[in-house]
Amino acid sequence: MQPSVSAPQEPALAQPAPVRRLLSLDTLRGFDMFWIIGGEEIFHALAKSTGWAWAIFMADQFTHVEWNGFRPYDCIFPLFLFLAGVSTPYSLGSRLAKGDSRGKLAQKVIMRGLILVLLGIIVNNGILAKPIAEMRFGSVLGRIGLAGMFAQLIYLYVQNERVRYGIFAGILLVYWALLMLVPVPGYGAGNLTMAGSLVGYVDRLLMPGRLYKVVHDPEGLLSTLPAISTGLLGVFAGSVLRRHGIRDGQKLQQLVLAGVACIAVGWVWNSVFPVNKNLWTSSFVLVAGGWSLLMLSLFYWVIDMQNLRGWTFFFVVIGTNSILIYLADRVIDFEHTAHFLFGGILHFFSEPVQAVGAVIAFLAVKWGFLYFLYKKNTFLRV
Repeated sequence: MQPSVSAPQEPALAQPAPVRRLLSLDTLRGFDMFWIIGGEEIFHALAKSTGWAWAIFMADQFTHVEWNGFRPYDCIFPLFLFLAGVSTPYSLGSRLAKGDSRGKLAQKVIMRGLILVLLGIIVNNGILAKPIAEMRFGSVLGRIGLAGMFAQLIYLYVQNERVRYGIFAGILLVYWALLMLVPVPGYGAGNLTMAGSLVGYVDRLLMPGRLYKVVHDPEGLLSTLPAISTGLLGVFAGSVLRRHGIRDGQKLQQLVLAGVACIAVGWVWNSVFPVNKNLWTSSFVLVAGGWSLLMLSLFYWVIDMQNLRGWTFFFVVIGTNSILIYLADRVIDFEHTAHFLFGGILHFFSEPVQAVGAVIAFLAVKWGFLYFLYKKNTFLRV
C-alpha cells in the first residue's frame, strides 16, 4: 500500500518544484508553522491574564531554554528543517527517477539555498536600511537554506544509504570533537559557555556585522554544520516513507524506533555534550530529531494510515505558504488589522477573554490571508 498523498503544492523552502505530497507531511509543516506565526501567544496571554497554574506551565514550555536543556518550543525550528529533509526523497527523488541530471538539480538546490540566505538577511535588516557593521547576517532562513542545501546535495551525490548514515554520524562526532578539543584564546578547549565556546569564537572571527547575542549567534557559521545532520535525519525519514515494497505499519515502526533511539542516545550524550539549541550540539540534533520523528510518526499514523483527515485543512493552508507568511510578518501589520476588525467586539468581554481573543483574532487574520492565497492558487516559491 502506497502512502496517501494530497494535492496542495509544496511550500518554497522544502522542495524545488511542485510535487504530490503526503498529507501528513503538509499538515505537520502547517502545525509547526502555526506556533512560529504566533500560536504560542495563546498560552502566554492566558498565563498573564489568569495566573492559572496550568497556563503558566504551558507558557513556560513555549519558551526557549536559556542555554543548556530542552523544552518543546526548542523543537519548532529543527522540526521545520527536518521536514524540509523529509520532502527531499519525494521532490528530488521523483526528478531523478524521471531522468533529470544531478548537475541541474544541484544548481537549483544551491540557488534556492543562497536565495534563502539572502531573504534571511533582508528579514533581519531590511533592504539597504543599515550599514554593514550593524547588520545581522545569521538567520533562521539562512540556516534552513544552507543546512537544507548541503543535506540535499548529499542526497543527490551519495547514493549508498549506509554512506549517508556515516556522513550523518561523522558530522555529529566531528562537531563534538571540534568543540571539546580545539582551544579558544582566553578560554581553552571544551568551554561551552556563550562567550567561551568555539562556536562563538568562530562567529566573532568570521561573521561580518553584529551577532544576535553580541558574542554569539544562534544561527552562526560553525553551528550550521550539525544542522546539516538535522536535515539528513529528515532525508532518512522521507526515504523510509517513500520506500516501495514494505507496508505502512513497517514504515511507522521504523520511524518510531528511530525516534526513541535518537532521544535515548541524545540524552545519554548530554552527560558529556549538553543538549543546547544555541550551539546546536550533536546531542540536541538527536533529541530534537527524535521528537521530530515521533511527531511525523503520529501524524502519518493518524492521517495517512487511519485516514482521519477532516481536521487537517486548517494546517495545510498554513504549511503551503510557509515562506510567504514568515516574510509577510515583517511587512504587513496583521495586529493592527485584527484590532481594527475585532477590537471593538472584544471590549465587551472580561480581561482574560480580551487577551486570548486578541491573539485568536490576530491568528485568524493571518489564516484568512493565507486562505485567500490558497483559494487563488498563489504560492510563494524560491
